[in-house]
Amino acid sequence: MKVNIIGAGLAGCEAANFLANRGVKVKLFEQKPEKYSDAHKSPNFAELVCSNSLKSMREDSSQGMLKYEMKHFGSLVLEAAYQCNVPAGGALAVDRDIFSEIITNKIKENENIELVYGEVTEINTDEITIIATGPLTSGSLYAKVKELCGDGMSFFDAAAPIVMADSIDMDKVFAASRYDKGDDDYLNCPFNKEEYEAFYEALAAAERAPLKDFEQELTVYEGCMPIEVMASRGADTMRFGPMRPVGLRDPKTGRRPWANVQLRCEDANKTMYNIVGFQTNLKFGEQKRVFRMIPGLENAEFARYGVMHRNSFINSPKVLSNTLNLKEYPNVYFAGQITGMEGYTESAMCGLLAAYFVYCRLTDKTPQIPDNTTMVGALLQYITTENKDFQPMGSNMGILPSLENHIRDKRERYMALAVRGREAIDKIEL
Repeated sequence: MKVNIIGAGLAGCEAANFLANRGVKVKLFEQKPEKYSDAHKSPNFAELVCSNSLKSMREDSSQGMLKYEMKHFGSLVLEAAYQCNVPAGGALAVDRDIFSEIITNKIKENENIELVYGEVTEINTDEITIIATGPLTSGSLYAKVKELCGDGMSFFDAAAPIVMADSIDMDKVFAASRYDKGDDDYLNCPFNKEEYEAFYEALAAAERAPLKDFEQELTVYEGCMPIEVMASRGADTMRFGPMRPVGLRDPKTGRRPWANVQLRCEDANKTMYNIVGFQTNLKFGEQKRVFRMIPGLENAEFARYGVMHRNSFINSPKVLSNTLNLKEYPNVYFAGQITGMEGYTESAMCGLLAAYFVYCRLTDKTPQIPDNTTMVGALLQYITTENKDFQPMGSNMGILPSLENHIRDKRERYMALAVRGREAIDKIEL
């Protein structure tokens, strides 16, 4: 038994690990370090190019449900994340360098995985292949994907800046998590009304970096919107988005700030902090000028400026079956964000699911399609159901079917949905 997997990101590594641990010989193709996308910098696998957070760990949340489902499938990503997690309140955030290193070593140590470095430009439809190249699929390979799938689509994604901890003015910020949930894992930069209005005006007028010729038509993915695009939608849009002050109280004033920026630590030693929700395509000089208007960041040193890049995905509802292989070319499977499952954990779970379907095929077993009461089942249904306005979707409680008996209290309702989902995923035999 042999399977080709193209791409050693979250989905590809999960798929390779799942199959190799079951005795399947895997040939894993990765273009790094011979070639990098605009967003990738590290030679290691499973590189996190945007946030370092794998989001909520609460059992009664969509992300909590997804993590339970990943654990059921034996997720390598979760295993690595828990080994190198950094404080982030109720979220699972990681030291991104250690995270990638752990996964890279696990993959390299597996005797059933053969690594092939270099860009893939051809797809052999006669061999079982999982394409897990993510939303940053290289131009040559994406052209081949388009030949198999027809018209592709794309949207724009962005990463937030990271600042050095020792350049933050700790006299102006305070440590707290919203509503006192978890430890005080975030640094908060509080704005008064005048400071916020001045910041908004500067941001709205700031100069953006030019897009490449092939990226001139800007379609922004709502879940990762650049802060300047958000600002263009109105003066208060940011105050109801990443700068919302709800659930916080400034200890210096005893009041809720007019607006607030949160900083989340990037590494275990807390030497770097991510400006949460501040994905951006501003020119680097403009980022330095405008973001230094955030209270506490007046002298900020940037470890990384925000960047923006084009993300691509296939028209999954049109071309994919509910076992994640192409209807026209059944040997070719897709996994990860290229399918429209948007997000780190979603991508990883999709890799596990594609590997499970492949393994069932190799062993002549009938696959158990996850019920849509599970989070991955609901996402699978979404990306494989006809939709003329198909866009990437991350996990959320809204895509789950309603409970038979409606529960008015939101937290109780979400917990009931989570329990129902756990019972359904536990029925899948691996």
